[in-house]
Amino acid sequence: MRRAAGFTLLEVLAALVLLAILLVGVYSGVRSAAHGVRSGTATIERVDQMRAAQQFLRRELAQSMVQPIGHTNMGEPVFFAGAARRMRYVAPLPGYLGRLGPQLQQLDLKDDGHGGMQLVLSLAVLPPDGSPPKPLGDPQVLIDHLGKGHFSYRGVDAKGRLVPWSESWPDGRSLPQLVGITLQPQGTIGWPALVVPLRANAAAVIGPASAGPRMAIGQGALP
Repeated sequence: MRRAAGFTLLEVLAALVLLAILLVGVYSGVRSAAHGVRSGTATIERVDQMRAAQQFLRRELAQSMVQPIGHTNMGEPVFFAGAARRMRYVAPLPGYLGRLGPQLQQLDLKDDGHGGMQLVLSLAVLPPDGSPPKPLGDPQVLIDHLGKGHFSYRGVDAKGRLVPWSESWPDGRSLPQLVGITLQPQGTIGWPALVVPLRANAAAVIGPASAGPRMAIGQGALP
C-alpha cells in the first residue's frame, strides 16, 4: 500500500519556528514604529511647552507695571523683587483673566523632588483698596524637567550708573531694564537665551530713587 501524503513532525516544527521568527520580526517593527511615534510626539509637546512658556514670559515681563507690591522699612513703594530663583512683579494678563486688572505674578524655580526643577507661576489679584493680594487659583507649572536654571537682572542704580548682570535685584524701588531667564532642560532640547527688556520706568513715574542706603523690602519680600 502507498503511504498517505503529509508532513513529518520535523517539517511541522521547522514551519512553526519560521513562523515564530517572522512574528518576532513583525512585532519588533511595530514596537519600534510605536516608540518612534511616541518619542516624536513627546518632542513636539516639549518644544510647544517651551515655546509657549517663552512667549508668556516675554510678553508679561515686557508689560511689567509700576505698581507697588510692597514697601521698604521707610515706607517707600517697592515695584519689583528679583532673586536667582524667584521673581515678583505686576503685569496684566491676556484674555479673560485680564478683566480682573493687573495681577501680582510670581515666578519660582522649585525642586520637583526627583532631582530636577520646575518653573512655577503663581498669580494674585491686587485689591483696589490696598489690602493684601488674593491668590488666584493654584500655581501652574510652566516648564518641568529642568536640570538647573536662574534669573538675572541688569539696569541702572539710583545715580543712573549701569549695573552689571546680577542674580539679584536689591533695590525694588526701581525696575531692572533687562531680565534674563537661563534654563537647562533635561534631555536634548535646549532653551534659547531669553533676555526681556522691561518697558516701564519707575523713576519716570515717581522720580529718581533717593541716593541713600537701600532698605530691605518689607511685607511680601523675597527671602
